[in-house]
Amino acid sequence: MKAFVFPGQGAQFPGMGKELYEENPKAKELFEQANEILGFRITDIMFEGTAEQLQQTNVTQPAVFLHSVILAKTTPDFAPDMVAGHSLGELSALVANDTLAFEDGLKLVHQRALAMQEACEINPSTMAAILGLADEKVEEICASITEEVVVPANYNCPGQLVISGSNKGIEIACVKMKEAGAKRAIPLPVGGAFHSPLMEPAREKLQKAIEATDFHTPSCPVYQNVSTTAVTEVSEIKANLIAQLTAPVKWTQSVQNMVADGAKMFVECGPGKVLQGLVKKIHSEAEVSGL
Repeated sequence: MKAFVFPGQGAQFPGMGKELYEENPKAKELFEQANEILGFRITDIMFEGTAEQLQQTNVTQPAVFLHSVILAKTTPDFAPDMVAGHSLGELSALVANDTLAFEDGLKLVHQRALAMQEACEINPSTMAAILGLADEKVEEICASITEEVVVPANYNCPGQLVISGSNKGIEIACVKMKEAGAKRAIPLPVGGAFHSPLMEPAREKLQKAIEATDFHTPSCPVYQNVSTTAVTEVSEIKANLIAQLTAPVKWTQSVQNMVADGAKMFVECGPGKVLQGLVKKIHSEAEVSGL
């Protein structure tokens, strides 16, 4: 069985999607439609902009989404048996399996990016990658820091867990993680504590947007970050998507469940190769490739 997986924020790079735009008429049409929906020419930033311009949340999220979804939409005989996306990538996956229309997916991504940006301004906060420490130990240390917000945010693969929280909380946690034997505790250059309780203002805004959007029965199951299991029920998909902003991305568990359900090949659909690397670390026998 073939699983298609969709990357999240961080996969962007200058020039992303330009070749696709120039070589595929359908891709060009979708990119131009996106420019109209967003009200600015995101293609100019994607194709000609600097890395710094691409790092702005209101640009990064729609850029990664567009690159991923348009690749899927222009791939002949695109027929996944299952899909999953890492954080933002979950919205790309939901367009790829026909749960969301392209236009509705893009609008939700845009609203998500703006809501997250506002939440970051309300609560100055950050994230850090913890390498070489068991998940259980990372969870234990996070739980021990009671005076600040610190939570596990991204279960990327065994031995790589990203934590999220207040600036002070992450500072304290990084020291404790190293003392407990972590190989590295690396503060990340992000705008805020994604996938933590500090994103609650964004979750509330996104909930209204999601509830006002038409969702359709998917063409194949989606393995969502919150539940990690195969989901096809629209009401459950919506609830998981709303919960995702303040809950951890359980990527390791999602991939393990996809493998258990028969996934042999994982195809990364979007910029970069990050998910291919994570999948191999989670299940070394999986075949991985990219579009």
